[in-house]
Amino acid sequence: MANVTFSDLRSAAFCPRQCYYEWVDDDRDPPPHVERVRSLAFRYDELLRADRLSLADEPIDVDPAVYQRRLADTKTRHDRWRECCTPASREVLVDGRDCRGIVHKVFEAPLEPVIVSTGTPPDRGVWESHSIVAVAAAKALAWERKQSVESAYVEYPAAAVIRRIDLTTRRKAAYRRTLRTVREIDGPPPRTNDRSKCDHCDYVHKCGVRTRTLRSLLERR
Repeated sequence: MANVTFSDLRSAAFCPRQCYYEWVDDDRDPPPHVERVRSLAFRYDELLRADRLSLADEPIDVDPAVYQRRLADTKTRHDRWRECCTPASREVLVDGRDCRGIVHKVFEAPLEPVIVSTGTPPDRGVWESHSIVAVAAAKALAWERKQSVESAYVEYPAAAVIRRIDLTTRRKAAYRRTLRTVREIDGPPPRTNDRSKCDHCDYVHKCGVRTRTLRSLLERR
């Protein structure tokens, strides 16, 4: 069985039905603005020194003064600030036992993956879908390197927020459930009960359409 991709895990963690429609439409390419936002994660030093007028032209989600204050605070307290700015490796494709995808930054000694999100962070911690992808990245990296990986980072560069997570039993269990969900998709999964998610889904108008099963679609290729 082919390894599950990080993007499939992220979509399925948000809504399995969304993951299904991405497969059917073969819609894997990120929107054009994603790379511009993601690039902020490699320019923290530059952005910290930038004048606020030019910073306002960047794809940030908060006031420039707030943005630079957050970066300054992070620089003071973050043990791996220098690696955040100049990581040992970046945009690394990792292929683990069960999943594969791009790790945006890799920290060494201790080995830790970094996943960069272009969205807005929650008030505390990280979103469940990002937690699941971070666990997947850690497991894939550990598999490739044959090293233990016990933690990971999720960065929200548009908000100047960097958060470290431990690979707890709960997080690993959520990852395994989502991995199983992706592998079991063969047709449109039930609609989510959390209809607030539909407000952020590109497939909301298509979601009720009756379609053939995924297996029947794949068999025709």
